[in-house]
Amino acid sequence: MTAQPVLDAPVPRPTAVTAPLPVLGRDVEVPLVTGEKVPYAALDYAASAPALQRVWDDVAAYLPCYASVHRGAGYLSQLSTDLYEESRRTVAGFLDLPEDHQVVFTRGTTDSLNLLAAALPAGTRVFVFATEHHASLLPWRRAGLRPVYLPAPRSPRQAVAALEEALATAPQGPGLLCVTGASNVTGELWPVAELTGVAHRHGVRVVLDAAQLAPHRRVSVRELGVDWVALSGHKLYAPFGAGVLAGRADWLDAAEPYLAGGGASRTVDHRDAGTVAVEWHRGPARHEAGSPNVVGSYALASACRALSDAGPDALAAREEVLLGRLRAGLAEVPGVRVLSLFGEDHPRVGVLSFVVEGWNSSHFSAALSAEHGIGVRDGLFCAHPLVRSLLGDAGDAPARCGAPEPSPPGERSLNAVRVSFGAGTPEEHIERFLSAVRSLVGDGPRWNYRTEGGRCVPDGRR
Repeated sequence: MTAQPVLDAPVPRPTAVTAPLPVLGRDVEVPLVTGEKVPYAALDYAASAPALQRVWDDVAAYLPCYASVHRGAGYLSQLSTDLYEESRRTVAGFLDLPEDHQVVFTRGTTDSLNLLAAALPAGTRVFVFATEHHASLLPWRRAGLRPVYLPAPRSPRQAVAALEEALATAPQGPGLLCVTGASNVTGELWPVAELTGVAHRHGVRVVLDAAQLAPHRRVSVRELGVDWVALSGHKLYAPFGAGVLAGRADWLDAAEPYLAGGGASRTVDHRDAGTVAVEWHRGPARHEAGSPNVVGSYALASACRALSDAGPDALAAREEVLLGRLRAGLAEVPGVRVLSLFGEDHPRVGVLSFVVEGWNSSHFSAALSAEHGIGVRDGLFCAHPLVRSLLGDAGDAPARCGAPEPSPPGERSLNAVRVSFGAGTPEEHIERFLSAVRSLVGDGPRWNYRTEGGRCVPDGRR
């Protein structure tokens, strides 16, 4: 199987939908403003995916044996230590890491990229496109680093060319490219392998933000050639507070520990002059001070095993069917505009953002929830520069609520609606969502809405 994403590698589109993977919450009912209850349609996977049933079962089986790791002499402590380190090996296999690379457990993608930023050599130039999620856009602003923000490309080849031009004129010295695998706004796949090739030709290393890519596509560090990959368990069907920074060890081993404390220190001596001398560990322990999140790490490894066993190709093919139905359904609704950076035909994962003419997106999302029991996301999705660019630079205006009215001539949308799904999404949830969109656009909402605490909330029947 070739690594995703590449410039021209769409996933084959079958016509049948296989069964979704079992997830927690599939039987939860939520109240509507009408007083009735309906099964909740969770279509906000890009924010946090539900836990796989298998992950929950594994965690529940382990919890009676939970104990401290690495320094305990008791049986349960040794068992927990073995399980924690085996989880590290499982994640390494899931990401197809070279043998000399390491897995550091973190709190999530944001934590991982801030850890890496703290470990970069002084003066490192960090090249990052302005289209990135804030987690991969902002950590490089710390003292001692030199971020270089590249403008939003309108095609994958333009992205490759822009990076080539920037690197060709950059001064000598350490460099890093931070790039997403799949956009958390549009779902579009980025040309990671091609960008990595350009970076490496200029002696620049690469960190891949795989937060949105790993839940949907196979990620092979060997095939993509990236130096590090960061991801979050809560987007990978393991919402137990763990994440990963995986990759090369040299810069991490040369840096001061991300957190100073027990576990990161190999030896500590108190000296007569009132100082403390510390010898730090090398390897993952150097940046995992304190009691590690054993449960979260085990849950993340469980999710990796479950997705591997289900088959990345089969999961991606199923997702393509649902995505095709979603896009075709939205294309039939008047006034709906799907946001895209690289063009409507570019391959994407199960993440899609759109605006509806005459609607504020916060109002639209509130009506989907209150009147149809469907959970989506609205706003700028922690990717303000990208969304504002796609909306026409109007996203800095305050959000409005209330009944939809025809937009004044020339007025642009202030924010967007994002619908996202994954391996646990039933086909029925996509169809229900499309039916709700058609109803709201065609007939309008059944309820009035007001702004309260910055959110749209129901305010009585119309």
